[in-house]
Amino acid sequence: MTAAAPIELSAGRAATAADHRFMAAAIRYAMRNVGRTATNPSVATLIVRDDGDGPRIVGRGVTAVGGRPHAEPVALAEAGALAKGATAYVTLEPCAHHGRTPPCAEALIAAGIARVVSAVADPDSRVDGKGHAILAAAGLAVTSRLMADEAAETISGYLNRHRRKRPEVTLKLALSADGKLGLKGQGQVKITGPTANAQTHLARTRHDAILVGAGTVLDDDPRLDCRLPGLADRSPTRIVLDPRLRTTAEMSVVRTARETPTQIASFADADPNKRAALAAAGVGFVACEADPHTGRIALPELLEDLAARGMSSVLVEGGAETAAAFLYEDLVDRFVLLRGEVVIGEDGIASPIDVAAARRRFRLVRQYRFGADHAFEFARREA
Repeated sequence: MTAAAPIELSAGRAATAADHRFMAAAIRYAMRNVGRTATNPSVATLIVRDDGDGPRIVGRGVTAVGGRPHAEPVALAEAGALAKGATAYVTLEPCAHHGRTPPCAEALIAAGIARVVSAVADPDSRVDGKGHAILAAAGLAVTSRLMADEAAETISGYLNRHRRKRPEVTLKLALSADGKLGLKGQGQVKITGPTANAQTHLARTRHDAILVGAGTVLDDDPRLDCRLPGLADRSPTRIVLDPRLRTTAEMSVVRTARETPTQIASFADADPNKRAALAAAGVGFVACEADPHTGRIALPELLEDLAARGMSSVLVEGGAETAAAFLYEDLVDRFVLLRGEVVIGEDGIASPIDVAAARRRFRLVRQYRFGADHAFEFARREA
């Protein structure tokens, strides 16, 4: 993807090498709270001033856990009086609407910021260019769309929720060397090594929810949490596709539902006694519609409901059936495929997609090697 050229919205100099350096630093800083900011995206702001000895960062801010306060007031508070005449680097267009706090665009103006460099335009209808307009009208020099593509990766879930009215879906599959996902009825089969597995746990911390089918819960009894040291409290909400409530109170996701939020997507007419037992254990529910053709959960409608709950990103770690359903409905925005050296054999569960098919359908973004394992990351091909 070719990045759009930065645009000057009001009088000021064009983007420089220093602008790119500080924006890149802001994008890295924004990663700090990804997955922890509720309905808001994790945005970063750097306040930079140059008093003749070269530019220096005098204030830093990132969207707080829970979504408030925004990055701009945090950075301005750290900069204090040094914000006057400085440049603010913001990874997302400053907000323009009044909520519990004044708009961030007005806060930048009040602090005496002279120039604002932003990356991504905010698709929220309450902002969508209005933040930049407020800044320009006040006489600030504004440069937008600097490193927009790079910054968009950090807040891709938020952007997707506004543009497609559903969360961004990342499908993750681990394939054996012979293209298998596991063995039916054999529980979990170790396909990848500890380094690749750690990357999976890290990915979980960056999503609002992790989703699997009831078959995975029944066959593998997974915990579906983050077990990296120091990151246990960043486990996402667990969602189980279980229209007829086959999940039981003995399953790990139910036994730990009070520690890690667990939601079961089920039909309204599912057994009320099973529903009551699961609810007593702390499980929540998402009411689902049935697809008229398959009788299974209607996935597009489910994702719309999750977006209405404020979820911006869902990591699908289900088995072959769940993966195939999301692929068939064209609901996969990102695809992470891990390929190990283990050979499972002819009795293994075939994957609905392999590396070659993924290359044809998606755009290869990056690839890694974790010891003996290979990782491929793909993204949706935009029209």
